[in-house]
Amino acid sequence: MSSFFKYILHPKKVILEIINRLGSILSDKLYIKIRYRLTIGKKLNLKNPKTFNEKLQWLKLHDHNPEYTTMVDKYLVKSYVANIIGEQYIIPTLGVWDKAEDIDFEKLPNQFVLKCNHNSGLGMCICPDKSKINILSVKKSLTEGLKQNFYLYGREWPYKNVKRKIIAEKYMEGANGKPMIDYKLMCFNGKVKCTFTCTERENDLKVTFFDNNWQRLPFERHYPASKIEIPKPINFNKMKELAEVLAKNTRFIRVDFYEIDQKIYFGELTLYPGCGYEEFTPEKWDGILGDWIQL
Repeated sequence: MSSFFKYILHPKKVILEIINRLGSILSDKLYIKIRYRLTIGKKLNLKNPKTFNEKLQWLKLHDHNPEYTTMVDKYLVKSYVANIIGEQYIIPTLGVWDKAEDIDFEKLPNQFVLKCNHNSGLGMCICPDKSKINILSVKKSLTEGLKQNFYLYGREWPYKNVKRKIIAEKYMEGANGKPMIDYKLMCFNGKVKCTFTCTERENDLKVTFFDNNWQRLPFERHYPASKIEIPKPINFNKMKELAEVLAKNTRFIRVDFYEIDQKIYFGELTLYPGCGYEEFTPEKWDGILGDWIQL
Protein backbone atom coordinates (compact mmCIF):
# COMPACT_ATOMS: atom_id res chain seq x y z
CA MET A 1 0.00 0.00 0.00
CA SER A 2 1.39 3.43 -0.97
CA SER A 3 1.95 6.08 1.67
CA PHE A 4 -0.82 8.19 0.08
CA PHE A 5 -3.50 5.53 0.47
CA LYS A 6 -2.21 4.56 3.91
CA TYR A 7 -2.80 8.11 5.14
CA ILE A 8 -6.17 8.44 3.38
CA LEU A 9 -7.40 5.28 5.12
CA HIS A 10 -5.97 6.37 8.47
CA PRO A 11 -6.54 10.13 8.86
CA LYS A 12 -5.20 10.11 12.44
CA LYS A 13 -1.81 9.20 10.99
CA VAL A 14 -1.97 12.31 8.82
CA ILE A 15 -2.53 14.54 11.85
CA LEU A 16 0.21 12.77 13.83
CA GLU A 17 2.61 13.26 10.93
CA ILE A 18 1.71 16.95 10.79
CA ILE A 19 2.23 17.59 14.50
CA ASN A 20 5.51 15.62 14.42
CA ARG A 21 6.74 17.76 11.51
CA LEU A 22 5.76 20.94 13.37
CA GLY A 23 8.34 19.89 15.94
CA SER A 24 9.37 22.57 18.39
CA ILE A 25 6.73 25.02 17.09
CA LEU A 26 4.22 23.30 19.38
CA SER A 27 4.68 23.55 23.14
CA ASP A 28 5.12 20.29 25.02
CA LYS A 29 1.73 20.73 26.66
CA LEU A 30 -0.14 21.35 23.41
CA TYR A 31 1.61 18.52 21.58
CA ILE A 32 0.85 16.10 24.42
CA LYS A 33 -2.82 17.11 24.52
CA ILE A 34 -3.27 16.66 20.77
CA ARG A 35 -1.44 13.35 20.59
CA TYR A 36 -3.23 11.98 23.64
CA ARG A 37 -6.61 12.78 22.07
CA LEU A 38 -5.59 11.11 18.82
CA THR A 39 -4.16 7.92 20.35
CA ILE A 40 -6.26 7.38 23.48
CA GLY A 41 -9.40 8.98 22.06
CA LYS A 42 -10.16 11.13 25.10
CA LYS A 43 -9.48 14.64 26.34
CA LEU A 44 -6.40 14.73 28.54
CA ASN A 45 -7.08 15.81 32.13
CA LEU A 46 -3.90 17.45 33.40
CA LYS A 47 -5.53 19.38 36.26
CA ASN A 48 -6.68 16.22 38.00
CA PRO A 49 -5.10 13.21 36.25
CA LYS A 50 -6.55 9.85 37.24
CA THR A 51 -5.38 7.16 34.83
CA PHE A 52 -1.93 5.66 34.31
CA ASN A 53 -1.58 7.29 30.89
CA GLU A 54 -2.77 10.68 32.16
CA LYS A 55 -0.34 10.63 35.06
CA LEU A 56 2.57 9.77 32.76
CA GLN A 57 1.74 12.91 30.75
CA TRP A 58 1.60 14.96 33.97
CA LEU A 59 5.00 13.58 35.00
CA LYS A 60 6.49 14.55 31.63
CA LEU A 61 5.43 18.14 32.20
CA HIS A 62 6.06 18.54 35.92
CA ASP A 63 8.61 16.04 37.27
CA HIS A 64 11.94 17.33 35.90
CA ASN A 65 14.66 15.70 37.97
CA PRO A 66 17.95 16.43 36.11
CA GLU A 67 19.14 12.91 36.98
CA TYR A 68 16.54 11.49 34.60
CA THR A 69 18.70 12.47 31.61
CA THR A 70 21.40 10.08 32.85
CA MET A 71 18.81 7.40 33.57
CA VAL A 72 17.50 7.33 29.98
CA ASP A 73 20.96 7.54 28.38
CA LYS A 74 21.72 3.94 27.37
CA TYR A 75 25.46 4.58 27.80
CA LEU A 76 25.63 6.61 31.01
CA VAL A 77 22.92 4.58 32.74
CA LYS A 78 25.28 1.60 32.92
CA SER A 79 27.64 3.40 35.29
CA TYR A 80 24.68 4.89 37.13
CA VAL A 81 23.15 1.46 37.78
CA ALA A 82 26.49 -0.24 38.48
CA ASN A 83 27.20 2.30 41.22
CA ILE A 84 23.89 1.44 42.90
CA ILE A 85 23.49 -2.34 42.53
CA GLY A 86 26.85 -3.56 41.23
CA GLU A 87 28.84 -4.05 38.03
CA GLN A 88 27.94 -7.76 37.85
CA TYR A 89 24.48 -6.90 36.49
CA ILE A 90 25.71 -4.82 33.55
CA ILE A 91 25.98 -6.10 29.97
CA PRO A 92 29.59 -5.31 28.88
CA THR A 93 30.16 -2.34 26.58
CA LEU A 94 32.50 -3.07 23.64
CA GLY A 95 32.90 0.45 22.35
CA VAL A 96 31.42 3.94 22.12
CA TRP A 97 31.63 6.45 19.23
CA ASP A 98 30.31 9.88 18.28
CA LYS A 99 29.60 8.92 14.67
CA ALA A 100 29.20 5.77 12.60
CA GLU A 101 32.30 6.42 10.46
CA ASP A 102 34.48 5.98 13.54
CA ILE A 103 33.44 2.37 14.17
CA ASP A 104 36.22 -0.12 13.43
CA PHE A 105 34.27 -3.27 12.58
CA GLU A 106 37.52 -5.25 12.36
CA LYS A 107 37.99 -4.83 16.10
CA LEU A 108 34.45 -5.93 16.99
CA PRO A 109 33.84 -9.61 17.80
CA ASN A 110 31.81 -11.85 15.51
CA GLN A 111 28.67 -11.16 17.53
CA PHE A 112 27.61 -7.79 18.94
CA VAL A 113 24.82 -5.23 19.27
CA LEU A 114 25.11 -1.66 17.99
CA LYS A 115 22.63 1.03 19.01
CA CYS A 116 22.20 4.73 19.68
CA ASN A 117 22.12 5.80 23.30
CA HIS A 118 19.30 8.34 22.97
CA ASN A 119 16.41 6.64 21.18
CA SER A 120 14.47 3.39 20.92
CA GLY A 121 15.23 1.12 17.99
CA LEU A 122 16.11 3.38 15.05
CA GLY A 123 19.61 2.44 13.92
CA MET A 124 19.95 -0.67 16.09
CA CYS A 125 21.92 -3.60 14.68
CA ILE A 126 21.71 -6.99 16.39
CA CYS A 127 24.51 -9.00 14.83
CA PRO A 128 24.76 -12.76 15.47
CA ASP A 129 27.28 -13.19 12.62
CA LYS A 130 29.50 -10.33 11.43
CA SER A 131 30.25 -12.01 8.10
CA LYS A 132 26.59 -11.65 7.09
CA ILE A 133 26.02 -7.94 7.71
CA ASN A 134 26.30 -5.07 5.23
CA ILE A 135 28.62 -2.64 7.02
CA LEU A 136 27.74 0.32 4.80
CA SER A 137 24.02 -0.27 5.43
CA VAL A 138 24.60 -0.56 9.18
CA LYS A 139 26.55 2.70 9.25
CA LYS A 140 23.84 4.46 7.25
CA SER A 141 21.15 3.22 9.64
CA LEU A 142 23.13 4.32 12.69
CA THR A 143 23.71 7.75 11.15
CA GLU A 144 19.96 8.13 10.66
CA GLY A 145 19.45 7.03 14.25
CA LEU A 146 21.84 9.70 15.53
CA LYS A 147 19.87 12.37 13.66
CA GLN A 148 16.60 11.44 15.33
CA ASN A 149 15.36 13.94 17.90
CA PHE A 150 13.66 11.37 20.12
CA TYR A 151 12.43 14.02 22.54
CA LEU A 152 10.17 15.60 19.89
CA TYR A 153 8.42 12.29 19.15
CA GLY A 154 6.72 11.92 22.54
CA ARG A 155 7.92 14.99 24.47
CA GLU A 156 9.80 12.82 26.94
CA TRP A 157 11.92 15.74 28.11
CA PRO A 158 14.88 13.75 29.60
CA TYR A 159 15.96 12.80 26.07
CA LYS A 160 16.37 16.46 25.09
CA ASN A 161 19.82 16.77 26.65
CA VAL A 162 21.28 13.30 26.03
CA LYS A 163 24.62 13.64 24.20
CA ARG A 164 24.09 11.33 21.24
CA LYS A 165 26.48 8.45 20.80
CA ILE A 166 26.68 4.94 19.31
CA ILE A 167 27.49 2.07 21.64
CA ALA A 168 28.43 -1.54 21.03
CA GLU A 169 27.44 -4.19 23.56
CA LYS A 170 28.17 -7.84 24.04
CA TYR A 171 25.72 -10.05 22.14
CA MET A 172 23.46 -11.87 24.60
CA GLU A 173 21.02 -14.69 23.89
CA GLY A 174 18.71 -16.97 25.82
CA ALA A 175 19.02 -20.70 26.44
CA ASN A 176 19.68 -22.81 23.32
CA GLY A 177 20.08 -19.67 21.24
CA LYS A 178 16.47 -18.58 21.80
CA PRO A 179 15.57 -14.87 21.95
CA MET A 180 15.85 -13.36 25.39
CA ILE A 181 12.73 -12.57 27.40
CA ASP A 182 12.44 -8.99 28.63
CA TYR A 183 11.26 -8.78 32.24
CA LYS A 184 9.92 -5.28 32.83
CA LEU A 185 9.15 -4.43 36.44
CA MET A 186 6.71 -1.56 37.01
CA CYS A 187 7.62 0.43 40.13
CA PHE A 188 5.07 2.77 41.65
CA ASN A 189 6.41 5.17 44.30
CA GLY A 190 9.38 2.87 44.77
CA LYS A 191 7.51 -0.46 44.95
CA VAL A 192 7.09 -3.16 42.31
CA LYS A 193 3.35 -3.60 41.73
CA CYS A 194 3.37 -5.65 38.51
CA THR A 195 5.68 -6.99 35.82
CA PHE A 196 5.28 -7.64 32.12
CA THR A 197 7.23 -9.72 29.66
CA CYS A 198 8.01 -9.06 26.01
CA THR A 199 8.15 -12.29 24.04
CA GLU A 200 7.76 -13.64 20.50
CA ARG A 201 9.39 -10.57 18.92
CA GLU A 202 10.43 -12.68 15.94
CA ASN A 203 6.74 -13.00 14.96
CA ASP A 204 4.34 -10.54 16.56
CA LEU A 205 5.33 -8.98 19.86
CA LYS A 206 3.41 -10.28 22.86
CA VAL A 207 3.15 -8.32 26.12
CA THR A 208 1.95 -10.27 29.15
CA PHE A 209 1.33 -8.82 32.62
CA PHE A 210 1.86 -10.60 35.94
CA ASP A 211 1.31 -9.74 39.59
CA ASN A 212 4.00 -10.12 42.25
CA ASN A 213 3.13 -13.81 42.67
CA TRP A 214 3.59 -14.41 38.93
CA GLN A 215 -0.13 -14.82 38.31
CA ARG A 216 -1.37 -13.41 35.02
CA LEU A 217 -3.25 -10.13 35.28
CA PRO A 218 -6.52 -9.90 33.30
CA PHE A 219 -5.66 -7.04 30.95
CA GLU A 220 -3.61 -6.13 27.89
CA ARG A 221 -1.89 -2.88 26.93
CA HIS A 222 -1.78 -2.17 23.22
CA TYR A 223 -0.16 -5.53 22.38
CA PRO A 224 -1.82 -8.94 22.83
CA ALA A 225 -0.80 -11.20 25.70
CA SER A 226 1.03 -14.41 24.91
CA LYS A 227 -0.95 -17.64 24.77
CA ILE A 228 2.21 -19.56 25.67
CA GLU A 229 3.08 -20.31 29.27
CA ILE A 230 5.83 -18.01 30.51
CA PRO A 231 7.63 -19.48 33.54
CA LYS A 232 8.53 -17.24 36.45
CA PRO A 233 12.22 -16.31 36.26
CA ILE A 234 14.35 -18.13 38.81
CA ASN A 235 15.65 -14.80 40.15
CA PHE A 236 12.31 -12.99 40.19
CA ASN A 237 12.47 -12.09 43.87
CA LYS A 238 15.98 -10.69 43.42
CA MET A 239 14.82 -8.72 40.38
CA LYS A 240 12.08 -7.12 42.49
CA GLU A 241 14.59 -6.28 45.21
CA LEU A 242 17.01 -4.66 42.75
CA ALA A 243 14.22 -2.80 40.95
CA GLU A 244 13.02 -1.22 44.17
CA VAL A 245 16.54 -0.06 45.00
CA LEU A 246 16.77 1.62 41.58
CA ALA A 247 13.23 3.02 41.86
CA LYS A 248 13.88 4.82 45.14
CA ASN A 249 12.59 8.42 45.17
CA THR A 250 10.65 8.07 41.89
CA ARG A 251 6.89 8.31 41.44
CA PHE A 252 6.98 5.82 38.60
CA ILE A 253 9.73 3.97 36.74
CA ARG A 254 10.05 0.73 34.82
CA VAL A 255 13.16 -1.34 35.46
CA ASP A 256 14.09 -3.94 32.82
CA PHE A 257 16.10 -7.11 33.38
CA TYR A 258 17.10 -10.25 31.50
CA GLU A 259 17.84 -13.66 32.99
CA ILE A 260 20.62 -15.56 31.19
CA ASP A 261 22.14 -18.78 32.55
CA GLN A 262 20.34 -18.04 35.82
CA LYS A 263 22.09 -14.66 36.09
CA ILE A 264 20.40 -11.25 36.12
CA TYR A 265 21.40 -8.57 33.62
CA PHE A 266 20.15 -4.98 33.60
CA GLY A 267 18.35 -3.77 30.48
CA GLU A 268 17.21 -0.17 30.83
CA LEU A 269 15.22 2.34 32.86
CA THR A 270 12.02 3.73 31.36
CA LEU A 271 10.08 6.65 32.80
CA TYR A 272 7.15 6.77 30.35
CA PRO A 273 6.31 3.33 28.86
CA GLY A 274 4.79 3.66 25.42
CA CYS A 275 5.08 7.45 25.88
CA GLY A 276 1.87 7.16 27.88
CA TYR A 277 -0.15 6.62 24.69
CA GLU A 278 -0.91 2.88 24.86
CA GLU A 279 -4.49 1.83 25.51
CA PHE A 280 -5.60 -0.76 28.09
CA THR A 281 -8.09 -3.57 27.50
CA PRO A 282 -10.27 -3.62 29.59
CA GLU A 283 -10.01 0.16 29.92
CA LYS A 284 -10.60 0.12 33.70
CA TRP A 285 -7.00 -1.06 34.22
CA ASP A 286 -5.75 2.31 33.01
CA GLY A 287 -7.47 3.68 36.11
CA ILE A 288 -6.31 0.88 38.42
CA LEU A 289 -2.64 1.40 37.54
CA GLY A 290 -3.21 5.14 37.72
CA ASP A 291 -4.32 4.78 41.33
CA TRP A 292 -0.91 3.25 42.10
CA ILE A 293 0.93 6.47 41.16
CA GLN A 294 0.81 9.08 43.91
CA LEU A 295 1.50 12.52 42.51
